[in-house]
Amino acid sequence: MSESADIFSKFETELTVRPDDIDLYQHVHSTRYLDYVLAARFIQMERDYGMSMQDFADRGLGWFMTSSTVNYKRPLGLGDSMIVRCWIESFADRGCRVAFEIDRQPTGKRSCDGFCDYALIDLSTSRAIAIPEDIRTQYSI
Repeated sequence: MSESADIFSKFETELTVRPDDIDLYQHVHSTRYLDYVLAARFIQMERDYGMSMQDFADRGLGWFMTSSTVNYKRPLGLGDSMIVRCWIESFADRGCRVAFEIDRQPTGKRSCDGFCDYALIDLSTSRAIAIPEDIRTQYSI
């Protein structure tokens, strides 16, 4: 994804670690952190951007994750609360980069951070398409 000089809003969602998130080592399994980001993004898309994942599907569009990077700092454990902070870092012609941070509450200590690259796809063809201008505008807050 190419970098942009634009600065986009950061949105926060509070989540809690569930028993099925815990691995054999008694902390959150590494794959669950991306689940937290996805859950937060679904909430934020509807609540903060005013365009839910269902709204995209109704237009025949979807987001496909093309890559992700997670930098693990401190593990979360059973019952921990967290703030999942997400924002669009940059747009490309056919997608965007969503950056994230997950902080344990109430300490605010960083558990992990990273980013996910997404391509906007036409659900009928499963091919990446250019982001329509109205979507780019709505998500450029």
